[in-house]
Amino acid sequence: MSKDATQTALLWIVATGFFMQTLDTTIVNTALPSIAHSLHEKPLAMQPIVVAYTLTMAMLTPASGWLADRFGTRRVYFAAILIFVLGSLCCSNAHTLGQLVVARILQGIGGSMLLPIGRLAVLRSVSGEQYVSALAFISVAGQVGPIVGPTLGGWFVEAISWHWIFLVNVPVGALGLFAVSRYLPQGHTVAAPPFDFVGCGLLSLCMIALSLAVDVPFETHRAAWSAGLFALGLSAVIWYIPHAKRGKNPLFRLGLFGEPNFSVGLIGNLLCRIGSSAVPFLLPLLMQLQLGYTPLHSGLMMLPAALAGTVAKRWIAPLIRRYGYDTFLLVNTLIVGAAIISFALISRGTPLPVEMVVLAVFGAANSMQYAAMNSVTLKGLSHEDAGSGNSLFSMVQMLAIGLGVSIGGGLVKLFAMQTGSAAMGFRLSFLCVGVITLLSALVFRRLDKTPQAASAVSRAA
Repeated sequence: MSKDATQTALLWIVATGFFMQTLDTTIVNTALPSIAHSLHEKPLAMQPIVVAYTLTMAMLTPASGWLADRFGTRRVYFAAILIFVLGSLCCSNAHTLGQLVVARILQGIGGSMLLPIGRLAVLRSVSGEQYVSALAFISVAGQVGPIVGPTLGGWFVEAISWHWIFLVNVPVGALGLFAVSRYLPQGHTVAAPPFDFVGCGLLSLCMIALSLAVDVPFETHRAAWSAGLFALGLSAVIWYIPHAKRGKNPLFRLGLFGEPNFSVGLIGNLLCRIGSSAVPFLLPLLMQLQLGYTPLHSGLMMLPAALAGTVAKRWIAPLIRRYGYDTFLLVNTLIVGAAIISFALISRGTPLPVEMVVLAVFGAANSMQYAAMNSVTLKGLSHEDAGSGNSLFSMVQMLAIGLGVSIGGGLVKLFAMQTGSAAMGFRLSFLCVGVITLLSALVFRRLDKTPQAASAVSRAA
């Protein structure tokens, strides 16, 4: 094959892997009530299915680059797809919630390497002037996944069974394995520095402890256990600081936090994404359990948000050039938080067009929020710290998704139990996660107001 044909094949391989990852993040939400019924569980007990997947990806993403250097890009990418497909098969054959959670962890192991390794393969195979266009092509696949995921999940549930939301990965993955063997360059192994297993373990312990800490009070009403887990997570972070100072090759240099917007961006991202990440989990449950929608109908209702988000991406750079990051993020965060709170007002009597407008506003504002937050967090990092900072940023993003699902689902159960009304439980939960999002506006007020180039948005989006 010619060099151009090989590069084209490479882009399609990486785009397909990214599509599988993003599809699997969204396709499950619409099917949760059906999965719960099949496994004889309550729908709100399904949140570990989402949390296990995202938390596994958060823990293992930093190791992906080291694995590619140590064992070769093609070998590791092939293994990532294979593990992801095997995890999908295990998910489709799960007969209990515990089995499904374990299978989702296996999926997350493979999913954690799909995008980082794919980007690395493109970086090493595509010339500098074509790299931005190549990443733009790959990002389209990431946008298509969330658009078709909820609807496809609802259709599978109604037309066949929920098992097919996982089985659909098998033929796609099989084609990917063939294409990787046939077209992906092997890549040379390099003498990578020793991986910081201790640092990765400490940060993983922190994420697991924090995820359990926010879940325990809702499940068992044992505040002491929650406080202990929170203290364990905090201790793990504190232990990481002297470890990073002493180590020659720490997982993340402490110097990363010398860039003020990186620290502010991480905290703002965490708060904002906790609120907005609860929405894709709670909305399908609200629509199916309270509004009486079918799985397909609830999946179709997510389309306005996904499509509006795709369209709104082109507005980000002009708005930031005109108003600056600080003003844009302050106002847009208020819009996102207000949209989340407005979901608390949706009931059986709400006109369908009104629901669609609210969803579209949320989708557009949330899409712009993510792109702007990504850009302002990473743009000030040096070339030396860019890769490490992006890896830490990805961990925080995945952690926020897991925390959002745990907090959102836990609040619904807590409020429903206290008020005796599931509908009130959903309303108060949307109110709470909306307020959490609004709190991130206070964080973004601390951004460095030095003039910034809006072109960075397009790279981070």
